[in-house]
Amino acid sequence: MLWFLGPNNACVGLVDRSTSARRLVAVAFSLLACVGATAADERVDEILDVQKDATAAERKTQVEIDELADETLEAVGEYRLRLHELDGTRRYNDNLERTIADQDREKASLSRQIDDFGDLERGIVPLLMDMVDDLERFVALDMPFRLDERRASTKRLRELMDRADVTIAEKYRQVMASYQDEVAIGRNIESYSGKLEIAGATRTVDFLRVGRVLLAYQTLDREETGYWDTRTRQWRSLDSGYRRPVTLGIRIARGLAPPDILALPIAAPQEGE
Repeated sequence: MLWFLGPNNACVGLVDRSTSARRLVAVAFSLLACVGATAADERVDEILDVQKDATAAERKTQVEIDELADETLEAVGEYRLRLHELDGTRRYNDNLERTIADQDREKASLSRQIDDFGDLERGIVPLLMDMVDDLERFVALDMPFRLDERRASTKRLRELMDRADVTIAEKYRQVMASYQDEVAIGRNIESYSGKLEIAGATRTVDFLRVGRVLLAYQTLDREETGYWDTRTRQWRSLDSGYRRPVTLGIRIARGLAPPDILALPIAAPQEGE
């Protein structure tokens, strides 16, 4: 029988009537060829299966690598963000430390100022009290204009000095304001109505004050005009020649007439004054 490779790698045998040795050898080679082809096919299939598994494993590994790459990029971005935040926090802390240090220096300075102010307060309070006393004496020795108002002002200052709810700064401010008001009086002119005792009778008169050089009065009927004599510290009558100038001076002080030159009874300073 003679064997050969048929369709689908199948071995097909045919009867051969020859019995020679060569034919037997040919049959043997044919059988070996048939068996070798079948083994090769099986090996190829195994290799293809291994390759398919390797390809699938490679794809899976690539997917894992891609996922790891994405996670790595995300982690790097998060790391950089945290580094930026950390840098901002460090800079803020540095600034805060400098601010705290400056506040500590300011607190120390304020503490020293408070201590110094305590010493200053012990010195300024007696000074303010002396200033109030001097102002009170000055009003008593000055021309007797608006006496009630000015005496009430000095009395208020004296009461202010004893109040615990008023700061030293406010006491100082009000005392200085009173002094400034008195200084301003010497630079202006004013007219106001008031009561004056004349010849034993109290009458309503118009007063005219020109700085601190003249304090005159005139009755409402303009029949009597007089002035305050600073030397004798008494009221004195004036002759009729001063009636019109004093009347005009009153009108000027009240804004009822334009400024003008007035002939007023102002005493010349004596030697030594």
